[in-house]
Amino acid sequence: MQKRLYTMSSIILSLSLVLSACGNSNKGNESSASPSASPTASASGEASPSKPVEPVEVTLAGWGASPEEQALLQQVLDEFQAKNPDVKVKYEVIADQYMDVIKTRLIGNEAPDVFYLDAFEAPGLIEKDVLEPLDGYVTPEFDAGDFETPMLNAFKTADGKTYGFPKDYSTLALFYNKKMFADAGITAPPATWDELQAVSEKLTKKNGKKVEVYGLGQAPELARQMFMIKAFGGKLADDQGKAAFATPEGEKGLSLVIDQHTKAQTAGQPSDVGAGWGGEMFGQQKAAMVLEGNWAIPYIQSNFPDVDFGTAEVPTVNGQKGTMAFTVAYVMNKNSQKKEAAWKLLSYLTGKEGMKTWTSKGFALPTRKSVAAELGFDKDPIRGALVAGGSYATPWQAGSTLPTIMNNFNNQFVAAYSGQSSLTDAMNKAQETANKEIAAGQ
Repeated sequence: MQKRLYTMSSIILSLSLVLSACGNSNKGNESSASPSASPTASASGEASPSKPVEPVEVTLAGWGASPEEQALLQQVLDEFQAKNPDVKVKYEVIADQYMDVIKTRLIGNEAPDVFYLDAFEAPGLIEKDVLEPLDGYVTPEFDAGDFETPMLNAFKTADGKTYGFPKDYSTLALFYNKKMFADAGITAPPATWDELQAVSEKLTKKNGKKVEVYGLGQAPELARQMFMIKAFGGKLADDQGKAAFATPEGEKGLSLVIDQHTKAQTAGQPSDVGAGWGGEMFGQQKAAMVLEGNWAIPYIQSNFPDVDFGTAEVPTVNGQKGTMAFTVAYVMNKNSQKKEAAWKLLSYLTGKEGMKTWTSKGFALPTRKSVAAELGFDKDPIRGALVAGGSYATPWQAGSTLPTIMNNFNNQFVAAYSGQSSLTDAMNKAQETANKEIAAGQ
C-alpha cells in the first residue's frame, strides 16, 4: 500500500487555516476529505460554509447470479454505503465472457476498482502483475486468520503475498438418497472408498445388462478428480507449471474412478442416463449417490422436492480425507486511482459483517470460520459436511498453465472412462500434449 504525504510548512496563516480542513494524506490519487468537514475561517474571522464533498465512486464488477443472490449482494452494498457515506459503489454485472471482458479492460486501463476473481484464473492475473497486493491494507481488526486456509491460500503467491480475499466457496460432499439407502438396508453413508464401492454395488439397479440406476454418479473431468490424483501421492503439475499427473501414484486414484465405471459398472456419468449434470442425475433418481457442491442443494430442493437426501463428507481415499474446493475472491485493480475507498469496500464485502449478510441464505458458504459457526452452517445437517471439507480441500487451481493441462486431461480421461483407451496410455498422451503446448506458449 502506497501513501503520499503532502505537508505544507512556512506558509501564511490564512492559507494554513484553509488547508487545515482538508485531509493531509491519501492513497493513490484519492482525497481523504470527509463530507462532514468543519467550516473554514474567513480572513475576517467569520466562519464560512465549506463546499460539500462528493463521495468517491468505486466501481465493482461481477458476473450474473440468481435474482435471490443479486438481492443479497445489493443488501450488502446498501449496508456498506449506509456505514460509509463517503464512498459510492457503482456495481456492474458482466453477463457474458466475464474474464475476457476483465482482461481486455485491464489491458486498456479501464478495469473496475474491485472485481470478482475465480481461483482458477487467479495465478494468471497475479503473474501479469495487474492486481494490487493487499497485505499492507490489512489491520488486526480485519482478522485475516479467520479465513479457511485453503481458500485464502488460493489467492496467495509462494512468497506469501495476498492478492484477494475469498468471498465464498463450496467443497464437494457425498449426496445420498435416503430412501434408496433404506430399501437396500444401508444404515449409514460410506466413510471410505472401499465402502463406497461396496455400497454402490448394492444400490445399482439393472434391467438385463442395461443400468437404470447407478450406485454412484460421476463427473469424469479434472475439476472433480484432482483430489483423486493426490490421494496416493501424485500431483497435477510440477514447480515449473508442467503437467506431471501421468505417474503410477497419480493413476492409482484415477483408476478407482475408471474401474468403477468400466469394470464394476456401478458408477456412471450423467449422459449415460440422459441427464445434464450430477444434480439432475441425482434428482431424477438415476444415481443413488453423487459428489456435488453447495449449489446442488437449492437445485434439488426446488426441482425435486420429493427426494429425501442427506450429505456426508467425501469418503476417504487411501486413508486420507480429500475433496475439491471452488472459491471466488474480491481483488483490487493495481491501477485503481481510488485504492483507499476500494479497500474499504473490499474489506467490508469480505469482512465478518458483510459476509454474514451475503451468505445468510446458504446460497454460498462463508469462507470465514466464525461466520460459518455464527450462521450454524458447520452444524447444519445438509451443509455441515461441505463446511467440514473446507479445512482440507484441494482448491480448483494449479498455476497459470491449468487451462492447458485441464483441456488435455479432460480429452484423454474421457477416452479412458469410455473404454476407448487404457488409463496409462490416455494420461501419457494427455501429459505429453499438454507439455508441448505449454512449451510452445513460453
